[in-house]
Amino acid sequence: MNPLEKTKIQLGYIPLLDCIALLWAKQRGFFEEFGLDVTLVKEASWASLRDRLAFGVLDAAHCLSAMLPAAAIADDQIGIPLKTPLVLSINRAYISLSQSLSYTLSIQSTDSAKITAKKLVKHIHQQQSVALAHVFKHSIHHYCLREWLALADENLAYDIMLKTLPPPYLVEALSSGHIEGFCVGEPWNTQGEIEGVSQIVASSRDIIPAIADKVLAVTEEWALKYPNSLTALTAAVIKAQKELETLENFEPVWQLLSEFNIIRFECSPQVHVHQYYAIESIIRHFVEDSASPNIEHFVWLFEQMYKWNHPVNDSTVDQSLIKQFSQKCIDDATFQRALAYI
Repeated sequence: MNPLEKTKIQLGYIPLLDCIALLWAKQRGFFEEFGLDVTLVKEASWASLRDRLAFGVLDAAHCLSAMLPAAAIADDQIGIPLKTPLVLSINRAYISLSQSLSYTLSIQSTDSAKITAKKLVKHIHQQQSVALAHVFKHSIHHYCLREWLALADENLAYDIMLKTLPPPYLVEALSSGHIEGFCVGEPWNTQGEIEGVSQIVASSRDIIPAIADKVLAVTEEWALKYPNSLTALTAAVIKAQKELETLENFEPVWQLLSEFNIIRFECSPQVHVHQYYAIESIIRHFVEDSASPNIEHFVWLFEQMYKWNHPVNDSTVDQSLIKQFSQKCIDDATFQRALAYI
């Protein structure tokens, strides 16, 4: 490996299951193996993580994929370009409603995403106010929630006001009655069900394509200034991803998630067994075939950002320009170099 331009790295994350490869790389000494001294920095919200990454407080971060298209065209009001050499997860989000609302809507476990959307929209059309939340404006969770509602009423999907809350606060907000539903990644949907306050009513994979959800991101400037350090960082995380896929004893992973306060409920091969193995399966298959960033994913994200920022009847979009911006978001060369070191 070429000499590293920078070895001390501040790496930001939000407490979600799909930050596990970063935690595991630190736990297993993979960062040190590639010459890096990494400090993991827990962020309170996606907004604070984005701002601290953009302005250089963080060197790299566990980011929402949709943050990159927003940064590329300054729709995030900052306009500092971001790049990713590595996908951390393909969308595995869920939509949950409060158990009381689910009961009122007579939602059944066999209901499709379209049926649950129709039941909720009918309820809203009966002059019933429903507060729904997602994690961030520029996220697949936001787009998934609107696409779900659009299965029943596209106009309502555009017009409804949605709230934004950091993932760790969603279950608490639902429990206290501030919201009646949310779209988020795991483990927060499972936590809501185990606590008895919410019910999963739809999966993102039944609503939107299999799109990159979280990515490892740096600013474009950082990538140009520290290419060897970025390659080392990427290689360490890829090594962690690969080990998590085939790890025989999953208990150390579960302990790590508990230590970092990501799993906040009792769950084991003896207690809440179904949920335990479901979460284990998610972690083992976060990126499935490849963690290489895919330009088509970012094209889709650009299209969604444009779609939900514009009126229903405005469908004009420059596809060639979208592809140009999408290409700027990905750093496949670093991914390929990192693979060569593993």
